[in-house]
Amino acid sequence: MNWLLVVVLGLPALGALAAAALPARADRAGRLLGAGSAGLTLVVAVALWWSRSPSGTGPVRPWHELDLRWVPGLDLRFHLGVDGISYPLVVLTALLTLLCCVYTLWTVPAGGRGSLLTALLLVIEVGIVGVFLSLDLVLFFVFFEVVLLPMYAVIAVWGGPGRRHAAHKFILYTLAGSVLLLVGVFVVVAQAGTADIVALSAARGSGLSRGTQLAAFVLLALAFAVKSPLWPLHTWLPDAHTEAPTVGSVILAGVLLKMGTYGLLRVAVGVLPDGARRVAPVLGVLAVAAILVGGLVCLAQTELKRLIAYSSVGHMGFVLLGIATLNATGVQAALIGNIAHGIITGLLFFLAGAVKDRAHTGELAVLGGLRERMPYLAGLLGFAAVASLGLPGLAGFWGEAFAVVAALRHGGSLWTVLAALAAVGGALAAAYFLRLLRQVSHGPVGPAWTASGLRCPPVSAGELVSWAPLVLLALAVGLVPALVLGMAHDPVMALVAR
Repeated sequence: MNWLLVVVLGLPALGALAAAALPARADRAGRLLGAGSAGLTLVVAVALWWSRSPSGTGPVRPWHELDLRWVPGLDLRFHLGVDGISYPLVVLTALLTLLCCVYTLWTVPAGGRGSLLTALLLVIEVGIVGVFLSLDLVLFFVFFEVVLLPMYAVIAVWGGPGRRHAAHKFILYTLAGSVLLLVGVFVVVAQAGTADIVALSAARGSGLSRGTQLAAFVLLALAFAVKSPLWPLHTWLPDAHTEAPTVGSVILAGVLLKMGTYGLLRVAVGVLPDGARRVAPVLGVLAVAAILVGGLVCLAQTELKRLIAYSSVGHMGFVLLGIATLNATGVQAALIGNIAHGIITGLLFFLAGAVKDRAHTGELAVLGGLRERMPYLAGLLGFAAVASLGLPGLAGFWGEAFAVVAALRHGGSLWTVLAALAAVGGALAAAYFLRLLRQVSHGPVGPAWTASGLRCPPVSAGELVSWAPLVLLALAVGLVPALVLGMAHDPVMALVAR
């Protein structure tokens, strides 16, 4: 069933070409075609689980693997594979892309070039899924770069008033990260003589000197920190989220940021274990700094989408803290934290977009009384907020709680202090999300809703269809974390053993 790996990349690529090729008068047909392509991609992505080979579930080899000659003269290979670490991210990417394509069917007005927007979303899906499936460093870099220009276009064309500045900032930061990634990949391939991630991981760093591992790990960690983004390389993110259209924010927060943390875990830690051990304390300190700085900045935010964007900095700090511990509990916390953040923050940006579309502003000071005007929307916003702050029983709890536990299990005074500070950061998350709910949902009806002639349409069927799967997943992953952690046990244990 290895051909499914090609199909899961080929379907959105073909859908993007078809949607972009249709004339402007067939805009609705292009959106439907793109949504259909995204739906088929999700079906194939789910099928990767049901069709996995029993012999491929071991701790080293992937469930499905496709290894073809790509550029024989340079000994480059088109090497794809999926296992318990990458599979949940592949499915999450396919699901969020489908939901965003469905969302554009109802929310992008006629003449708004919705067909082209859908095509760009599908191209972004190809790049992100390709990153999660790549088992060759050069191929990984190629897919990593595929995402940049389509996301730039989504922000620059369909974004808010400051979209050009935000798009330029996004592309400058991410291109700088790409240069670091390219140099890091070159160092590894030149020294090891291969770009094969499976072979490099199995070698456990042999063939690479300690100095080479350290230098390459620092380069790769910086590149992935820009993409995640991790403090202090995060400043492009709030601008991008604030100005991006709703579907752009959902994809950006839901899965694009995961390219960084996944790359750090799969490539940097997996290929360069000695470098990871030596830099781990620094990563832990930076992770806790991100948690605390993100929380404090959120407490001072006055704009809805900007607050949610800064909350992502803190949440990704918990993911980095889990990775930095280099133990099984921490890696598992990072994996489920990635998935939970994609589900919950994707839902938050959908809801924030719905609020801004109706109120024509994201300023918290004028958005009060949402529960009086739109109680269903206020209820969903409350659910997403308490899920994001880590309420037990919902998806956001596991990653944050067990990242702290992993730091305590690591031992040593530094990691104990980091665990305590991270727990304080979790309390800050509760404070700023409850503040958000008090300002937006409660109190008297704000000026944004009482403006003369303001039309406040009810929640549409298209919006409910886009939001419902994320609500259900936030509950399901919170109640049954084994949905994510069970399949990742073997590859995580193999990774930690290195």
